Formats: sequence, C-alpha cells, structure tokens
Amino acid sequence: MNDYGSRLWEIFFEVYEGLPRQGPGNRRCTERALRLCVGLPRASMIVDLGCGVGGQTLHLADLTTGTIFAVDNHAPSIERLKATLAARGLSQRVQARVGDMAHLDLPPESYDLVWSEGALYNLGIGKAMRICRGLLRPGGFLAFTNAVWRKENPPPEVKASFDLDYPDMGTIADVVTDIQHGGFELIDHFTLPDEAWWDDFYSPMEQRIIELRRKYNNDAEAITVLDQLAREPEMHRNHSDYYAYEFFVARRPAIT
Repeated sequence: MNDYGSRLWEIFFEVYEGLPRQGPGNRRCTERALRLCVGLPRASMIVDLGCGVGGQTLHLADLTTGTIFAVDNHAPSIERLKATLAARGLSQRVQARVGDMAHLDLPPESYDLVWSEGALYNLGIGKAMRICRGLLRPGGFLAFTNAVWRKENPPPEVKASFDLDYPDMGTIADVVTDIQHGGFELIDHFTLPDEAWWDDFYSPMEQRIIELRRKYNNDAEAITVLDQLAREPEMHRNHSDYYAYEFFVARRPAIT
C-alpha cells in the first residue's frame, strides 16, 4: 500500500486501529511461544516491538509478571494502548511509548525477552536480528512472527499484494538462516493456525469495513479504498495455502 495517497492511510487507520489486533495472532499462540522460553525469569524485562494498539501486549501482561515496554511509531495507536492500560490498571507495569524500532532509546543488553508480532519485516529480518540481539541480555529470548511463503509460484494477485509491503519475503528456511546468522540459537517455530487470522483480525476487519461503507456511502474515494482493503481477507480465503505467519522463538547464547 506504500504507493497510495494520504486518503488511503486515513481510511486504513480508521479500519485497523479499532481492531483487537492489527495482524494475525491470538492468545493461544502467545502462550505456546512463551512456553518455549524455558528459563525465562519470573519478573522479566520485556520489549514488545511494533505493538500497535497492544492486543499481544495485553496477553503478555496477563501471562507474565514482569515489566513490559511496548513500542510503536504510530502515536494514535500508542495513545489507544495507554488508555486501555489505564482502564485495566496496568500502567505501572506496562509502559507504552512512541518510538522507531530502528533507533530505539532503550538500554542495551537489559531485557530478558524481545517480542514482536508481524513487525520486524519493516526493518528487514537481518537488521532486526542485530537490533534485537543488542537489546537482550546473554541468554535472553526473541519471539516473533513473520510472513513466509509456503509454496512456490503464488497467483499474481497474491505475489503483487505481498510485493507492495514485503518484497523480500522468504520461506521458513530463509528466516531460520537469518536467525542463525544474527547470532541466535533457534529453539523452535510453528505456523499460526487459521483461526489466528480470523478471530481477532479478519472477521472484525470485515465488520468494520461494512460499518465504514455505511458511513462513507456517498464518498466514492473512501469506498474505493475500502474495496482495496476488503481484498486482503478475501485473498486469504482463496489462497492461504501459499503463505503463512510463522512464530519463531530463538535465544541469544549465554556467556560460558
């Protein structure tokens, strides 16, 4: 979507910011990934990179007892997350802040877990590994999701869609190589189930698009944007066998 004008982004955020999540994932997957972080300190220091409005941040807060620093570059999403944290009495334990993942104002080698769902690709996975490794204490964990190809020769509409946002998207093996070259030990990985795409993401997205179609009924430009956004869940219905989101869990080696 990078080649669209400002009106697309206006409507895009009107659709996405009201969703429970801004990408695939669910609590069950968060729990499964956390279970792979064997030896994670009870009162962990955690960074959630590219947190959006904090769907996974809230799950992390429920499932851990440590301190969480949630970072995203979109200020309205952070303000929404701050309001949610305040309403749930979590503001002391979870700090939400506006920040650039490429230039984080966070102390190096100070965190037990770096978490990121569907955001590291914005940096390029190789660069993301360097940044995440620099944040982690020796022995610290990295858990992240990333889009991957499952089959070769995807339909043109699928290839074109991913080329807009993630032209360097690779396979699971490609990401594993980047993890290992980045100085991490891969612990395990698993594919997000289909319900992780629909329950908190595509189903509420489609409902939100219906609502906005009514709101913008006489606005041809807005309707065109909504038509574009509606193609994403429809593409997933038709072609999800060609791509997936994979959850990777790795560890920075401890000093021996």
